[in-house]
Amino acid sequence: MLAVARQPLCALPPDKLAKAIALSHWRTGLYFGDTAWMIFALWLLLRLRVGSGIARVAERISSRAWVQGLVAAPSWLVILSILELPESLLGHHVGVEFGLSVEGWLAWWGDWGKSLVLTLLVGTFVLGVLYALLRHAPRRWWIWFWAFTVPVVVAGTFVAPIVIDPLFNHFEPLRKTDPALVQQIERVAARGGLQIPPSRIFLMDASRKVTGPNAYVTGIGASKRVVVWDTTLKEETPDEILFTYGHEQGHYVLHHIPKGLAFSAAVFFVFYWIAFHLLNWLVRRRGGAWGIDAVASWSSLGLVLLLMTVLGFLADPIANSFSRTIEHQADVYGQEVIHGLVPNPQAIVVHSFCSDAQLWLDDPAPNAFVVFWTYSHPSTEQRAEFAAHYDPWLPGRTPRYFTKSE
Repeated sequence: MLAVARQPLCALPPDKLAKAIALSHWRTGLYFGDTAWMIFALWLLLRLRVGSGIARVAERISSRAWVQGLVAAPSWLVILSILELPESLLGHHVGVEFGLSVEGWLAWWGDWGKSLVLTLLVGTFVLGVLYALLRHAPRRWWIWFWAFTVPVVVAGTFVAPIVIDPLFNHFEPLRKTDPALVQQIERVAARGGLQIPPSRIFLMDASRKVTGPNAYVTGIGASKRVVVWDTTLKEETPDEILFTYGHEQGHYVLHHIPKGLAFSAAVFFVFYWIAFHLLNWLVRRRGGAWGIDAVASWSSLGLVLLLMTVLGFLADPIANSFSRTIEHQADVYGQEVIHGLVPNPQAIVVHSFCSDAQLWLDDPAPNAFVVFWTYSHPSTEQRAEFAAHYDPWLPGRTPRYFTKSE
């Protein structure tokens, strides 16, 4: 007998299914296409000795290496931003065409300009430190740069929700907009034995830019907070919002941010070691042809950026595998924490995921390789399927994060 194809739990109507599949193809093409374009373009600039030309201009301006960096680093960062621009423009166009984005082009360019300024400020500083280490510790620079990167990433995680995020969106305490919802959220927090002050639960005006719902946890220490998009209040039922919040509380309770930082530090260490050996080997083999006189010379910056692009691409499936793991843990926690607070948590969670699939046009059957390489979350269909069959309060089963008496 022929096997009958199983109907997806979050099945989309034919018109939306066609759009979801097309959108999935666009996203996959943009991701892999942009990566291939960036690698090719940086390689071509390397072959054309653009880095050597920028370094010579910098040397004419000053004999001091750090002053040369104030010319070379911003120049390359602008080049990098311009090379990434076609993918960004096309990505926004696709979002608008598929009804996922409502941000106007003027506002979009404003955000792009702010991102460019931040890239120039932070990138120039980071590259300046890198090349100082290349000059002063040629054999151990990768260890020292790793020791520098880790606290910078931690500091960035702390500062982002306070300084950077407000540049792009407006945030206000959720209790100002929906105090009744905050009271319900406090019940979920109490159910998890957690005290999250209402002042740390924020509402973000995502509706100025996108149509779909979302929420996230961000920051560390005193800047740690839960952010709920205003689109979530519009598109989800109160019980679904409690699950969405419970998922984010799971990240909070399960210490996913510090775990993520520790995981990133480990990945950085390995990839910096690989970059150290590749950079030295390539400069020895091809430095003369590319106009690179030494690893520590600013003429090598184009090669450094090329290696960062390649290694970053190779690191994506590693980072995404870790991310999918902690997102699944947060799903489990979120479903457990609302048990007893809402009727039929399974049905609520499944409906929440299937509603998101409709709103975000998620492909119910994405390519397994694409999921492995690019998905930071399990597919929506996988999340809904798990939720539909997860009921640890049944006889003989045990919840992962709560006891049955709770």
